[in-house]
Amino acid sequence: MSIVEAYNDFLKRLESIYDDREADNIADWVFENVTQLKRWERRGNSKSITSELELKLSKYLQELLLHKPVQYVLNEAWFYKLRFFVNRHVLIPRPETEELVSWIVNDVKSAKGETLLEEIKILEIGTGSGCIPISIKNELQNASITSIDMSEYALDVARKNASDLHTKINFKKIDFLDEHQWRGLDNYDIVVSNPPYIPESESEKMSKNVTAFEPGIALFIDNKDPIIFYEKIAKFSQSHLKKQGKIYVEVHEEKANEVMQAFNKDGFETEIKKDIYGKERMIKSTR
Repeated sequence: MSIVEAYNDFLKRLESIYDDREADNIADWVFENVTQLKRWERRGNSKSITSELELKLSKYLQELLLHKPVQYVLNEAWFYKLRFFVNRHVLIPRPETEELVSWIVNDVKSAKGETLLEEIKILEIGTGSGCIPISIKNELQNASITSIDMSEYALDVARKNASDLHTKINFKKIDFLDEHQWRGLDNYDIVVSNPPYIPESESEKMSKNVTAFEPGIALFIDNKDPIIFYEKIAKFSQSHLKKQGKIYVEVHEEKANEVMQAFNKDGFETEIKKDIYGKERMIKSTR
């Protein structure tokens, strides 16, 4: 079977559960990963695929037909121009989170100038794959970043990504909701977080490839206290955020005003920012 024939067959099978555009994007990603050939290099390519690659493609296809996200199938996700290792223990990085990183990087560069001479201390809460701190560090070399997570499995993934991408991040296992564990943390110029913020009641409305495969602990929060992480971040920042320090968080589009009020109540000046889809998904609070 030629590469073109294999691709067409793979695509046709995917179209049984995905729309045409998504099926094509997934098939293209898989074939580039497996063959190491770009789309234009595969077009019209009559070269036969090896039995080894055929078996790998068959395995990937079966996983995809079970709605497993392609990022988990290939153990890779792209974020802020970097390729990250991902598995079932961490969330798949989202484009809107790239906007949060851009906001931080642009603010710091605007305030400090393109040449950063002084160290900027940053704390990230809930690191997952490590995509946020690694991407920030890649742009702000003088940033000293500590990233925490309660999951040792997630920290293993984050450490692997930091090592693979030659980035120095200080990772710590801390359950942020346990205030006693804050004693192991310093004072910071910036606190950033993309915490769990989806009420458990919304899980029924979400697609199977999210609820069946991505870690619920990183997605969902108790319906009774949906902004608990933000309230804890505000409280933590009273004693651990430097004067004029800033908090950057991603939020549920329907909870932005509620989160803003939680920060303002503790004396912060808060700004809501919309993402590229016009949804209120990011907040910056200044002490």
